[in-house]
Amino acid sequence: MKIVIVGSGYVGLVTGACFSEVGITVTCVDIDQNKIDNLNKGIIPIYEPGLEDMIARNMKKGRLNFTTNIAEALQDAEVLFISVGTPPDEDGSADLKYVLAVARECGKHINDYLLVVTKSTVPVGTSKKVKQALQEELDKRNSDVEFDVASNPEFLKEGAAIDDFLKPDRIVVGVDSERAEDLLKSLYKPFTLNGHPVIFMDIVSAEMTKYAANSMLATKISFINEIANLCEIVGADINKVRKGIGSDSRIGQKFLYAGIGYGGSCFPKDVQALIKTANGYNYDLRVLKAVEEVNKDQKLVLFNKIMNYFKGEIKGKTIALWGLSFKPQTDDMREAPSLSIVKNLLEAGAVVKAYDPIAINEAKHHFGDTILYYEDQYETLIDADALAILTEWPEFKFPNFKIVQKLLNTPVIFDGRNIYDREEMKESGFDYFCIGVDTAKDNIKS
Repeated sequence: MKIVIVGSGYVGLVTGACFSEVGITVTCVDIDQNKIDNLNKGIIPIYEPGLEDMIARNMKKGRLNFTTNIAEALQDAEVLFISVGTPPDEDGSADLKYVLAVARECGKHINDYLLVVTKSTVPVGTSKKVKQALQEELDKRNSDVEFDVASNPEFLKEGAAIDDFLKPDRIVVGVDSERAEDLLKSLYKPFTLNGHPVIFMDIVSAEMTKYAANSMLATKISFINEIANLCEIVGADINKVRKGIGSDSRIGQKFLYAGIGYGGSCFPKDVQALIKTANGYNYDLRVLKAVEEVNKDQKLVLFNKIMNYFKGEIKGKTIALWGLSFKPQTDDMREAPSLSIVKNLLEAGAVVKAYDPIAINEAKHHFGDTILYYEDQYETLIDADALAILTEWPEFKFPNFKIVQKLLNTPVIFDGRNIYDREEMKESGFDYFCIGVDTAKDNIKS
């Protein structure tokens, strides 16, 4: 089987590489000539563990190709996946111009049956617009070529995307014809041999499933952060509360960790888009609006702790940051809490020194030369007045605390991810502030 994937960003590259890994011939198409040239040289535009090796392996075997020529790519193809970006408009709705542009290109060039599958995260009703755009181009050509449209939302976690694709919890597919269903059953058969289910449904339900899933996970994060903030006020420990409620099988432990808010390319955008979709039908998603507001406020919790510790005077203070990406195992900084924290630190007059194992180059696109960058986590601590943990990278979990204490001007750590043990930090002589625990009474300053 030959398939085409339009869009060589995060979703497109992972999807293309994983399909080619099981023997399917894949052509990835992108309008960015520079990106395609780099991919053909083995230069990958994103960081995802295992992806670079997988792409190189399948390119060598001739199963994975990259081009800017969609007409050429469509020759003999049976399935085309639309995996282009759907950035949020100013009002929070998803911008579909790239999705519909792909649909129109398909209509201009297909000469045989094609199944067009939206892999991009798109709002309810998008598949109808895709079908209409494609049909309009066929009508201009007086062509009666048949095609189907389907929805196949992705559920990839950055940092674990390859495992998620090869060993999925479930595969959600929205179709409206038996032909489309049979094609996608065949395409996904290698991924279902171990019992992973393909859940077929109508297209509208598939489109809704993606937004509903991410919004549910975002809700869990904002909920536990609200409880964490209340724990600090009443004197409870969020780490104990989390274990207590997470042991209930109806709730579960996943996405129930207190911190400094969610970020990335999915949760913020998808929550906003679902709210906007509901508004279009005159329905007010009050819970999700609260989820979004809580998350916005949560990104400032750590900054406020730093300000309180230094009694509002951090002008000229040097703050060391460990971690800039929105989560470990990715260089993605879209909507990362670090963006808000750095902005507020700089506006308050602080000097910011930062280290991240992967995201330094990405950070430079956001911060330029307004902060100082380091290639070693301990270098950031030299002459720093405080350390703040913004991303829970594994290498931060067991540092040499004697070195940390020696290098800091003040032995104070602001832990935005609750990766250290509170009692151990106290015994080691640190002033230690985390999320969801009333640490003020245990520290020298408050």
